[in-house]
Amino acid sequence: MSNDESKDMSTQRCGFVAIVGRPNVGKSTLLNHILGQKISITSRKPQTTRHQVLGIKTEGANQFIYVDTPGLHVKEERALNRYMNRAASSAMKDVDLVLFVVDRDRWTDDDELVLRNIKNARCPVVLVINKVDRLDDKGQILPLIETLQAKHSFDHVVPISALRGHNREELEAVIARFLPENAHMYPEDQITDRSERFLAAELVREKIMRQLGEEIPYSMTVEIEEFKASPRLLEISALILVER
Repeated sequence: MSNDESKDMSTQRCGFVAIVGRPNVGKSTLLNHILGQKISITSRKPQTTRHQVLGIKTEGANQFIYVDTPGLHVKEERALNRYMNRAASSAMKDVDLVLFVVDRDRWTDDDELVLRNIKNARCPVVLVINKVDRLDDKGQILPLIETLQAKHSFDHVVPISALRGHNREELEAVIARFLPENAHMYPEDQITDRSERFLAAELVREKIMRQLGEEIPYSMTVEIEEFKASPRLLEISALILVER
């Protein structure tokens, strides 16, 4: 390795960033906006995100590896809820930074559950206050930050609008400060660790989540049976499995 190559490697930064929060707080929307591409499905229903998805963004010497997690939920009657709670909790282990996303509207028992898990994290935590674009009086932000800071000593606080992209660049600049010096783990043009078949199945599931009510969206899964790509067309055949 030449001296120039060695120097380039030493200036690279790369780290894992877990995005955590209660269900329906805007975690997946935030990730999609950061990447500029949709890799994580969204809906108004809680627990839309079932699987841990990595979103990868490389900018110059920095490589951000975001871990999108299921929302933590205090109600664990369903096996699916218990599984997703474990997945979300484990995502906070062995990461370099945690983004704790909260809704500016209200603080719930689910937020308290996330906070309890965060206190066991061995890395910096940035509080991300979402949906601040809905505040009629921007002067309400400072008292809100003070209230939330009293709950935990966060390393930084960033108010944003995940949907509209407000303050996204400021948030990314804050995240970059916490990236450790590491060689990049993924190619520059890779944006996720998931396959196209997985993303296709998730998009089908998203449409079902948005269109159907009651328990059906939570008791079904999607399997891709056929996936044919041609220069002008992508043919997908999906099997939707639902509990009786």
